[in-house]
Amino acid sequence: MEQTLIEDLIIESIKIYGLDMWYIPRTVEEEDNLLNEDDLSTFNSAYQVEMYIKNVDGFEGDGDLLSKFGLHIKDSMTLTVAMRSFENEIGNITGQTRPKEGDLIYFPLNNKIWQIDFVEHESIHYQMGALQVYDLRVQLFEYSSERFSTGIEAIDTRYDSYDLTSNAAFANVDSVAVFADNQVIEREGEVIIDFSESNPWGETEY
Repeated sequence: MEQTLIEDLIIESIKIYGLDMWYIPRTVEEEDNLLNEDDLSTFNSAYQVEMYIKNVDGFEGDGDLLSKFGLHIKDSMTLTVAMRSFENEIGNITGQTRPKEGDLIYFPLNNKIWQIDFVEHESIHYQMGALQVYDLRVQLFEYSSERFSTGIEAIDTRYDSYDLTSNAAFANVDSVAVFADNQVIEREGEVIIDFSESNPWGETEY
């Protein structure tokens, strides 16, 4: 009886102080058994569930880093979801027993997608002999040609401008083409290097 009461209070608190987010399960289409990583991932569904943001003062992580490879945003945060809410809203549909590392969370407030790095199931130490919540440690998702077809437009079109096969990407390229120096660089490069030879880097034969 006490366990159910505590669980009800936690769920109600998350509904009051938390936010509705979208949980996006990962589907591995092609797995590399040698390197133990996925070569192609798709995200074909999304489920709304209430989550509480533990980092009330702002995002954690390394923040924005400027390196020789460009700007890297290393924001992270910790989200709390009730076990019963996850089971009712997601588990009963997908068959998942718990949130999984590699799955994604869409945060509508800032229109960003976050990836689950670690799932902590013992953040609250067995109140009345039971566990009530999961803590999800997430970081900003780094897009690498994954496919989204969840049926939620804000999610499915989030990375269209990064996809070279999409119309949005070509529109973005056209908008900056007038400032590009591609043709000038190509002409000057042809003067410097003669690619008509079978080996332009080798020694000249006399």
